[in-house]
Amino acid sequence: MKVAPHLSVEELERRYRRAQEPPERSWWQMLWLLARGQTARQVAESTGYSAYWIGQLARRYNTQGPDAMRNRQRFATGGSYRRSMPLSEAQRNELREALAGPPPGGEDGEGDLWTARAVAEWMSARLGRPIAVQRGWDYLQRLRQSPQVPRPAHTQADPAAQAAFKINSARS
Repeated sequence: MKVAPHLSVEELERRYRRAQEPPERSWWQMLWLLARGQTARQVAESTGYSAYWIGQLARRYNTQGPDAMRNRQRFATGGSYRRSMPLSEAQRNELREALAGPPPGGEDGEGDLWTARAVAEWMSARLGRPIAVQRGWDYLQRLRQSPQVPRPAHTQADPAAQAAFKINSARS
């Protein structure tokens, strides 16, 4: 499979290294490897994509040029990327302050821990529309929130055996 000389090998590598969108980065990498002389099978082995898909991608690049290497799904979703993070900066600050305290309710048995569900419910109340639990998780991650509690001890744990293990493993 040959790649049309729309761009130089160096430019293909530059676009691969600087791509922000994960799918686009993979596509530029595949085109760069093809332009360097690798076969579609070799590129498939190193990237994990099928040789068929690599051929489809190369055909699209050859016929439509570099502009065809944009993530079309992103622009065909009607703005779902834009809506995936629906809070404004002020609302994010408000959420950050709310996360410093206990979650509202706490009837889910989590006590004073914020869960993805609690964050999604908080967001739903502020935005006036349903928010998926996944968005709550995204915001917990985005705001670097995670439960900082020790793992529970096993019910059949033997403290003496654990102490002996720690002493013996420290000597090794």
